[in-house]
Amino acid sequence: MPVGSSGRRRRGPRAELNYWPAFVDALSTLLLAIVFLISVFMVGQFFLSRELSSRDTVLDRLNRQISELTDLLSLERSSRRALEDNLNSLQSTLQSAQADRARLQNLVESGGEAQGRASELTTALEGERQATGRAMSQVEILNQQIAAMRRQLAALEEALNASESRDKDSQARIADLGSRLNVALAQRVQELARFRSDFFGRLRQILGNRQDVRIVGDRFVFQSEVLFPAGQATLRPEASGELDRIASALVELEKQIPPDIPWVIRVDGHTDSRPIATAQFPSNWALSAARAIAVVQAFAARGVAPQHLLAAGFGEYQPIDLGNTDEAFSRNRRIELKLTER
Repeated sequence: MPVGSSGRRRRGPRAELNYWPAFVDALSTLLLAIVFLISVFMVGQFFLSRELSSRDTVLDRLNRQISELTDLLSLERSSRRALEDNLNSLQSTLQSAQADRARLQNLVESGGEAQGRASELTTALEGERQATGRAMSQVEILNQQIAAMRRQLAALEEALNASESRDKDSQARIADLGSRLNVALAQRVQELARFRSDFFGRLRQILGNRQDVRIVGDRFVFQSEVLFPAGQATLRPEASGELDRIASALVELEKQIPPDIPWVIRVDGHTDSRPIATAQFPSNWALSAARAIAVVQAFAARGVAPQHLLAAGFGEYQPIDLGNTDEAFSRNRRIELKLTER
Protein backbone atom coordinates (compact mmCIF):
# COMPACT_ATOMS: atom_id res chain seq x y z
CA MET A 1 0.00 0.00 0.00
CA PRO A 2 1.52 3.47 -0.93
CA VAL A 3 2.24 5.87 1.89
CA GLY A 4 0.29 9.21 1.83
CA SER A 5 3.21 11.52 1.86
CA SER A 6 5.91 9.27 0.41
CA GLY A 7 5.88 10.77 -3.10
CA ARG A 8 9.22 11.61 -4.62
CA ARG A 9 10.50 15.03 -3.67
CA ARG A 10 10.21 17.37 -6.55
CA ARG A 11 10.68 20.99 -6.97
CA GLY A 12 7.33 22.79 -7.49
CA PRO A 13 6.72 25.04 -10.46
CA ARG A 14 8.31 28.40 -10.28
CA ALA A 15 6.12 30.57 -8.08
CA GLU A 16 4.44 33.32 -9.99
CA LEU A 17 4.55 36.77 -8.54
CA ASN A 18 1.14 37.70 -7.10
CA TYR A 19 0.16 41.24 -7.98
CA TRP A 20 -3.07 41.24 -5.97
CA PRO A 21 -2.29 40.93 -2.20
CA ALA A 22 -4.05 44.18 -1.42
CA PHE A 23 -7.15 43.00 -3.29
CA VAL A 24 -7.14 39.71 -1.41
CA ASP A 25 -6.70 41.54 1.94
CA ALA A 26 -9.70 43.73 1.11
CA LEU A 27 -11.84 40.69 0.30
CA SER A 28 -10.78 39.00 3.54
CA THR A 29 -11.63 42.14 5.51
CA LEU A 30 -15.02 42.38 3.82
CA LEU A 31 -15.82 38.74 4.62
CA LEU A 32 -14.89 39.23 8.28
CA ALA A 33 -17.06 42.36 8.44
CA ILE A 34 -20.02 40.51 6.89
CA VAL A 35 -19.63 37.62 9.36
CA PHE A 36 -19.58 40.04 12.28
CA LEU A 37 -22.57 41.99 10.96
CA ILE A 38 -24.51 38.75 10.77
CA SER A 39 -23.48 37.98 14.38
CA VAL A 40 -24.58 41.46 15.52
CA PHE A 41 -27.86 41.04 13.69
CA MET A 42 -28.44 37.72 15.47
CA VAL A 43 -27.63 39.31 18.86
CA GLY A 44 -30.00 42.19 18.08
CA GLN A 45 -32.70 39.70 17.07
CA PHE A 46 -32.16 37.82 20.34
CA PHE A 47 -32.62 40.95 22.51
CA LEU A 48 -35.54 42.17 20.37
CA SER A 49 -37.23 38.75 20.59
CA ARG A 50 -36.81 38.78 24.37
CA GLU A 51 -38.29 42.30 24.60
CA LEU A 52 -41.21 41.35 22.32
CA SER A 53 -41.80 38.15 24.30
CA SER A 54 -42.01 40.21 27.53
CA ARG A 55 -44.40 42.61 25.83
CA ASP A 56 -46.60 39.78 24.56
CA THR A 57 -46.76 38.35 28.10
CA VAL A 58 -47.91 41.70 29.51
CA LEU A 59 -50.45 42.12 26.70
CA ASP A 60 -51.85 38.64 27.27
CA ARG A 61 -52.26 39.34 30.98
CA LEU A 62 -53.94 42.70 30.28
CA ASN A 63 -56.24 41.12 27.69
CA ARG A 64 -57.29 38.46 30.21
CA GLN A 65 -58.04 41.13 32.82
CA ILE A 66 -60.00 43.19 30.27
CA SER A 67 -61.97 40.09 29.27
CA GLU A 68 -62.79 39.33 32.93
CA LEU A 69 -63.84 42.93 33.59
CA THR A 70 -65.93 42.93 30.41
CA ASP A 71 -67.74 39.78 31.55
CA LEU A 72 -68.32 41.28 34.99
CA LEU A 73 -69.60 44.52 33.45
CA SER A 74 -71.98 42.56 31.21
CA LEU A 75 -73.29 40.64 34.24
CA GLU A 76 -73.76 43.85 36.24
CA ARG A 77 -75.57 45.48 33.32
CA SER A 78 -77.92 42.50 33.13
CA SER A 79 -78.59 42.77 36.88
CA ARG A 80 -79.18 46.48 36.52
CA ARG A 81 -81.70 45.96 33.72
CA ALA A 82 -83.51 43.37 35.89
CA LEU A 83 -83.64 45.82 38.81
CA GLU A 84 -84.86 48.59 36.52
CA ASP A 85 -87.65 46.30 35.25
CA ASN A 86 -88.51 45.44 38.85
CA LEU A 87 -88.53 49.14 39.73
CA ASN A 88 -90.83 49.92 36.82
CA SER A 89 -93.13 47.13 37.97
CA LEU A 90 -93.11 48.50 41.53
CA GLN A 91 -93.84 51.99 40.27
CA SER A 92 -96.78 50.64 38.29
CA THR A 93 -98.00 48.83 41.40
CA LEU A 94 -97.54 52.03 43.42
CA GLN A 95 -99.59 54.00 40.95
CA SER A 96 -102.28 51.34 41.02
CA ALA A 97 -102.21 51.35 44.84
CA GLN A 98 -102.47 55.13 44.90
CA ALA A 99 -105.48 54.92 42.59
CA ASP A 100 -107.02 52.31 44.87
CA ARG A 101 -106.31 54.53 47.90
CA ALA A 102 -108.07 57.40 46.26
CA ARG A 103 -111.08 55.24 45.58
CA LEU A 104 -111.02 53.92 49.13
CA GLN A 105 -110.89 57.41 50.56
CA ASN A 106 -114.05 58.14 48.63
CA LEU A 107 -115.64 55.05 50.16
CA VAL A 108 -114.48 55.75 53.76
CA GLU A 109 -117.68 57.54 54.47
CA SER A 110 -119.69 54.50 53.39
CA GLY A 111 -118.67 52.36 56.35
CA GLY A 112 -116.03 50.83 58.63
CA GLU A 113 -115.40 47.89 56.31
CA ALA A 114 -114.22 50.19 53.56
CA GLN A 115 -111.99 52.01 56.02
CA GLY A 116 -110.36 48.70 57.07
CA ARG A 117 -109.74 47.84 53.44
CA ALA A 118 -108.11 51.23 52.95
CA SER A 119 -105.87 50.62 55.95
CA GLU A 120 -104.72 47.28 54.50
CA LEU A 121 -104.01 48.88 51.15
CA THR A 122 -102.06 51.66 52.86
CA THR A 123 -99.93 49.10 54.68
CA ALA A 124 -99.30 47.24 51.40
CA LEU A 125 -98.37 50.53 49.73
CA GLU A 126 -95.84 51.29 52.45
CA GLY A 127 -94.28 47.86 51.96
CA GLU A 128 -94.04 48.50 48.26
CA ARG A 129 -92.36 51.83 48.92
CA GLN A 130 -89.76 50.14 51.14
CA ALA A 131 -89.08 47.52 48.42
CA THR A 132 -88.68 50.31 45.88
CA GLY A 133 -86.18 52.06 48.18
CA ARG A 134 -84.13 48.88 48.50
CA ALA A 135 -84.16 48.46 44.71
CA MET A 136 -82.95 52.04 44.24
CA SER A 137 -80.09 51.38 46.73
CA GLN A 138 -79.02 48.33 44.72
CA VAL A 139 -79.10 50.38 41.52
CA GLU A 140 -76.85 53.00 43.16
CA ILE A 141 -74.39 50.29 44.25
CA LEU A 142 -74.31 48.93 40.70
CA ASN A 143 -73.60 52.39 39.33
CA GLN A 144 -70.66 52.74 41.72
CA GLN A 145 -69.28 49.33 40.66
CA ILE A 146 -69.55 50.28 36.99
CA ALA A 147 -67.65 53.53 37.64
CA ALA A 148 -64.91 51.57 39.45
CA MET A 149 -64.60 49.14 36.52
CA ARG A 150 -64.32 52.05 34.11
CA ARG A 151 -61.45 53.45 36.20
CA GLN A 152 -59.73 50.05 36.11
CA LEU A 153 -60.11 49.88 32.32
CA ALA A 154 -58.56 53.35 32.02
CA ALA A 155 -55.62 52.27 34.21
CA LEU A 156 -55.11 49.15 32.09
CA GLU A 157 -55.12 51.19 28.90
CA GLU A 158 -52.55 53.56 30.42
CA ALA A 159 -50.34 50.58 31.40
CA LEU A 160 -50.62 49.21 27.85
CA ASN A 161 -49.54 52.54 26.36
CA ALA A 162 -46.59 52.68 28.77
CA SER A 163 -45.54 49.15 27.72
CA GLU A 164 -45.62 50.11 24.03
CA SER A 165 -43.50 53.17 24.81
CA ARG A 166 -40.92 50.99 26.61
CA ASP A 167 -40.82 48.63 23.61
CA LYS A 168 -40.04 51.54 21.30
CA ASP A 169 -37.25 52.72 23.63
CA SER A 170 -35.79 49.19 23.74
CA GLN A 171 -35.76 48.94 19.94
CA ALA A 172 -34.00 52.30 19.72
CA ARG A 173 -31.36 51.16 22.25
CA ILE A 174 -30.81 47.91 20.33
CA ALA A 175 -30.32 49.84 17.07
CA ASP A 176 -27.83 52.19 18.76
CA LEU A 177 -25.93 49.21 20.23
CA GLY A 178 -25.72 47.59 16.78
CA SER A 179 -24.33 50.79 15.27
CA ARG A 180 -21.65 51.07 17.95
CA LEU A 181 -20.70 47.41 17.60
CA ASN A 182 -20.40 47.85 13.83
CA VAL A 183 -18.05 50.80 14.30
CA ALA A 184 -15.93 48.85 16.81
CA LEU A 185 -15.82 45.82 14.52
CA ALA A 186 -14.74 47.91 11.55
CA GLN A 187 -11.93 49.44 13.59
CA ARG A 188 -10.70 46.03 14.82
CA VAL A 189 -10.88 44.52 11.34
CA GLN A 190 -8.90 47.43 9.90
CA GLU A 191 -6.25 47.12 12.62
CA LEU A 192 -5.90 43.35 12.14
CA ALA A 193 -5.75 43.78 8.35
CA ARG A 194 -2.92 46.30 8.75
CA PHE A 195 -0.95 43.93 10.98
CA ARG A 196 -1.64 41.05 8.57
CA SER A 197 -0.20 43.11 5.69
CA ASP A 198 2.87 43.99 7.77
CA PHE A 199 3.35 40.34 8.74
CA PHE A 200 3.05 39.15 5.14
CA GLY A 201 5.56 41.75 4.03
CA ARG A 202 7.98 40.59 6.72
CA LEU A 203 7.57 36.93 5.69
CA ARG A 204 8.20 37.82 2.07
CA GLN A 205 11.49 39.41 3.10
CA ILE A 206 12.43 36.38 5.18
CA LEU A 207 11.49 33.73 2.61
CA GLY A 208 12.54 35.60 -0.50
CA ASN A 209 11.53 34.07 -3.84
CA ARG A 210 11.72 30.38 -2.95
CA GLN A 211 9.89 28.11 -5.38
CA ASP A 212 8.72 25.74 -2.65
CA VAL A 213 6.92 28.53 -0.74
CA ARG A 214 3.85 30.13 -2.30
CA ILE A 215 1.27 32.75 -1.37
CA VAL A 216 -2.30 31.48 -1.84
CA GLY A 217 -4.87 34.10 -0.92
CA ASP A 218 -4.19 35.17 2.67
CA ARG A 219 -1.91 32.21 3.49
CA PHE A 220 1.75 31.24 3.14
CA VAL A 221 2.03 27.71 1.78
CA PHE A 222 5.10 25.51 2.43
CA GLN A 223 5.54 22.20 0.66
CA SER A 224 5.71 19.47 3.30
CA GLU A 225 9.08 18.25 1.96
CA VAL A 226 10.61 21.59 2.99
CA LEU A 227 9.88 20.84 6.65
CA PHE A 228 9.32 17.07 6.97
CA PRO A 229 10.68 13.81 5.54
CA ALA A 230 8.16 11.76 3.55
CA GLY A 231 5.52 10.09 5.71
CA GLN A 232 6.89 11.58 8.96
CA ALA A 233 5.99 14.40 11.38
CA THR A 234 9.50 15.13 12.67
CA LEU A 235 10.94 18.46 11.46
CA ARG A 236 14.04 18.35 9.26
CA PRO A 237 17.15 19.79 10.93
CA GLU A 238 17.72 22.06 7.92
CA ALA A 239 14.27 23.68 8.47
CA SER A 240 15.40 25.13 11.80
CA GLY A 241 16.82 28.31 10.28
CA GLU A 242 13.64 29.28 8.50
CA LEU A 243 11.53 28.42 11.55
CA ASP A 244 13.81 30.66 13.64
CA ARG A 245 13.27 33.61 11.28
CA ILE A 246 9.50 33.10 11.10
CA ALA A 247 9.27 32.76 14.91
CA SER A 248 11.23 36.01 15.29
CA ALA A 249 8.74 37.75 13.01
CA LEU A 250 5.86 36.36 15.12
CA VAL A 251 7.44 37.52 18.36
CA GLU A 252 7.85 41.01 16.89
CA LEU A 253 4.24 40.93 15.69
CA GLU A 254 3.04 40.10 19.23
CA LYS A 255 4.67 43.29 20.48
CA GLN A 256 2.89 45.39 17.86
CA ILE A 257 -0.69 44.06 18.01
CA PRO A 258 -2.70 45.53 20.95
CA PRO A 259 -3.66 42.90 23.56
CA ASP A 260 -7.40 43.56 23.12
CA ILE A 261 -7.33 42.24 19.51
CA PRO A 262 -7.93 38.45 19.52
CA TRP A 263 -5.65 36.89 16.91
CA VAL A 264 -3.83 33.63 16.22
CA ILE A 265 -1.39 32.16 13.72
CA ARG A 266 -3.21 29.12 12.38
CA VAL A 267 -0.94 26.29 11.17
CA ASP A 268 -2.83 23.94 8.82
CA GLY A 269 -1.50 20.50 7.87
CA HIS A 270 -2.56 18.90 4.54
CA THR A 271 -1.73 15.61 2.79
CA ASP A 272 -2.36 14.18 -0.67
CA SER A 273 -5.21 11.78 -1.37
CA ARG A 274 -3.16 8.58 -1.20
CA PRO A 275 -4.05 6.68 2.01
CA ILE A 276 -1.62 6.00 4.82
CA ALA A 277 -2.05 3.37 7.53
CA THR A 278 0.88 2.94 9.91
CA ALA A 279 1.11 2.30 13.63
CA GLN A 280 2.06 5.94 14.23
CA PHE A 281 -0.31 7.50 11.68
CA PRO A 282 -3.48 5.43 11.10
CA SER A 283 -4.88 8.05 8.68
CA ASN A 284 -3.93 11.12 6.69
CA TRP A 285 -5.80 13.15 9.27
CA ALA A 286 -3.45 11.92 11.99
CA LEU A 287 -0.39 12.72 9.85
CA SER A 288 -1.56 16.23 8.90
CA ALA A 289 -2.51 17.06 12.51
CA ALA A 290 0.82 15.76 13.84
CA ARG A 291 2.74 17.92 11.35
CA ALA A 292 0.73 21.04 12.26
CA ILE A 293 1.33 20.37 15.97
CA ALA A 294 5.07 19.91 15.34
CA VAL A 295 5.27 23.35 13.68
CA VAL A 296 3.22 24.96 16.48
CA GLN A 297 5.46 23.42 19.12
CA ALA A 298 8.55 24.63 17.25
CA PHE A 299 7.21 28.20 17.26
CA ALA A 300 6.32 27.98 20.97
CA ALA A 301 9.82 26.71 21.75
CA ARG A 302 11.21 29.78 19.96
CA GLY A 303 9.29 32.25 22.14
CA VAL A 304 5.92 32.64 20.41
CA ALA A 305 3.07 32.84 22.98
CA PRO A 306 1.05 29.58 22.90
CA GLN A 307 -2.25 31.49 23.12
CA HIS A 308 -1.46 32.94 19.68
CA LEU A 309 -0.91 29.53 18.05
CA LEU A 310 -3.48 27.13 16.57
CA ALA A 311 -2.85 23.73 14.93
CA ALA A 312 -5.35 22.13 12.52
CA GLY A 313 -5.19 18.91 10.49
CA PHE A 314 -7.21 18.67 7.26
CA GLY A 315 -5.88 15.37 5.90
CA GLU A 316 -6.54 15.01 2.17
CA TYR A 317 -9.90 16.85 2.24
CA GLN A 318 -8.75 20.35 1.18
CA PRO A 319 -6.71 19.80 -2.01
CA ILE A 320 -5.48 22.73 -4.08
CA ASP A 321 -4.78 20.52 -7.11
CA LEU A 322 -7.36 17.88 -8.12
CA GLY A 323 -4.98 16.02 -10.43
CA ASN A 324 -3.62 12.50 -9.89
CA THR A 325 -0.04 13.22 -10.95
CA ASP A 326 3.03 13.24 -8.73
CA GLU A 327 3.19 16.99 -9.19
CA ALA A 328 -0.41 17.39 -7.98
CA PHE A 329 0.27 15.13 -4.99
CA SER A 330 3.33 17.23 -4.12
CA ARG A 331 1.33 20.48 -4.27
CA ASN A 332 -1.33 19.06 -1.96
CA ARG A 333 1.22 17.95 0.68
CA ARG A 334 1.71 21.27 2.40
CA ILE A 335 1.79 23.36 5.59
CA GLU A 336 -0.10 26.66 5.57
CA LEU A 337 0.33 29.71 7.85
CA LYS A 338 -2.53 32.16 8.27
CA LEU A 339 -2.95 35.21 10.53
CA THR A 340 -6.62 35.30 11.56
CA GLU A 341 -9.02 36.18 14.38
CA ARG A 342 -9.41 33.83 17.31
